[in-house]
Amino acid sequence: MNDFFIHESAYVDDECHIGKGTKVWHFSHIMSGAVIGKKCVIGQNVYIGSAAKIGACVKIQNNVSVYDEVILEDNVFCGPSCVFTNVFNPRAFIDRNKEYKKTVVKRGATIGANATIICGISLGKYCLIGAGSVVTHDIPDYAIAYGNPARVHGWVCCCGEKLDKNLKCTVCHKKYIKNTNGLDEEI
Repeated sequence: MNDFFIHESAYVDDECHIGKGTKVWHFSHIMSGAVIGKKCVIGQNVYIGSAAKIGACVKIQNNVSVYDEVILEDNVFCGPSCVFTNVFNPRAFIDRNKEYKKTVVKRGATIGANATIICGISLGKYCLIGAGSVVTHDIPDYAIAYGNPARVHGWVCCCGEKLDKNLKCTVCHKKYIKNTNGLDEEI
């Protein structure tokens, strides 16, 4: 007996790994070789490529394709219809399978609905990408980024609340300090 749930309309190829407690919903397709951690929620009509890696407790909303070389670390949230790419210059008549660029979405990051993530970049831990944004470069840890192209417009706590000008959360009261990767929680 499986220790995960697969909806009867989903296609899950042999030779993939699905963690305990994960749920795969309607019309999704998990390719052979894909790795999905425990306690994930894979929404309706989601595609996960054979060289994709999904951490634990990840939520992927409806209509998202996680292509080869996309890595979603633990606790990542992908909003409905957000888009990942894996090639810079695709052409229907040229095979670019050997040119895939790795995209890493770090622990706790949130990607809003309909955002597009260009391949070869990194989204920092606990960053928040606004709905409809086009992300063309790396985003720092705890940054709030939105627009086309997405730019940093502030900072966010790991609880999801915007930080004040002193880099303090008014909800959970955590404090942060700037570093070379964006922010770090003050100890």
